[in-house]
Amino acid sequence: MKAASRISALLAGIAMVATASVAKAEEITVGYFLEWPMPYQFAKVKGLYDEALGMKVIWKSFDAGTAMSAAMASGDVQISVSQGVPPFVVATSAGQDLQIADIAVVYNENDNCVVKTELEITKDSAKELEGKKAGVPIGTAAHYGFLKQMEHFGVDVSTMEVVDMAPPDGAAAFAQGSLDMVCGWGGSLRRMLEHGNVLLTGAEKDAIGISVYDVTSVPASFAAEHSDVLAKFLKVTADMNAKWLTDSAEMLPVIAKDAGMSEEATAAELKGFQFPTIEEQLSDKWLGKTTPEVLKGVGDFFKEQGNIPASRDTYDGAVNTGPLAAAAKM
Repeated sequence: MKAASRISALLAGIAMVATASVAKAEEITVGYFLEWPMPYQFAKVKGLYDEALGMKVIWKSFDAGTAMSAAMASGDVQISVSQGVPPFVVATSAGQDLQIADIAVVYNENDNCVVKTELEITKDSAKELEGKKAGVPIGTAAHYGFLKQMEHFGVDVSTMEVVDMAPPDGAAAFAQGSLDMVCGWGGSLRRMLEHGNVLLTGAEKDAIGISVYDVTSVPASFAAEHSDVLAKFLKVTADMNAKWLTDSAEMLPVIAKDAGMSEEATAAELKGFQFPTIEEQLSDKWLGKTTPEVLKGVGDFFKEQGNIPASRDTYDGAVNTGPLAAAAKM
């Protein structure tokens, strides 16, 4: 399925489902990714979220942020941890009433596209990608990064065969030799790198304006009606991020097992992650000013590329700092 058609299908699906229902008072469901190790998983395993919230927290894994949006639209999920900015923008541009509650993780080095080694294509010969086949998880941060890199190198994406593939599937197909290029993150990206090379490093991407980070997102109705629950959830997450800086040895085995990864791989991946503090997140650098501008930039770019029919005039209302500000006082 072509990229534009895939996103159109996602938008149609979002439009068909009802507005997210409010979570039951006694439990909530939280979406997360496997093979995406983060400090919050220590609290997930130890039951610290259940304890702090005073309710049962059910955890549901996903393979892409677009699926998280659909689950929140149907009311099956109340909080999504580490949803990519692009899938969030795709959903909110289509009219889904989601809000960003915090900055979950910054990871320029842990999201990228990889070119097959045998092609010997580098940043100096990227135009040779025209006519090639790429596996890309459509509507995700990896998709946005792919499009931005191709734009930077002057590659005409319309000449390429772009196939919608979740990172684990893309990594498997890439290993089998059926793709010339593949994009993804986390454990899947590490497997992709066994068979190819990146065009740009994380630092080089950042230098041309491709900053990659994920957010914790929620239906606006949940944030409005359960702001206290959300604040407590964000507080536990922030506490785990802080704990990682001093107690990583204690946390690493727990996080690795929950992520389905080896301790060595988990440690290597976490080295490429940054976790802004609550104070940093509430500043103009992040949620206070820059994030709504980033959302607008991503929305306008997807519109220009023909991936979504329209972007919003402003994404200011898609950021809700209230619960995070309350968490800062806990």
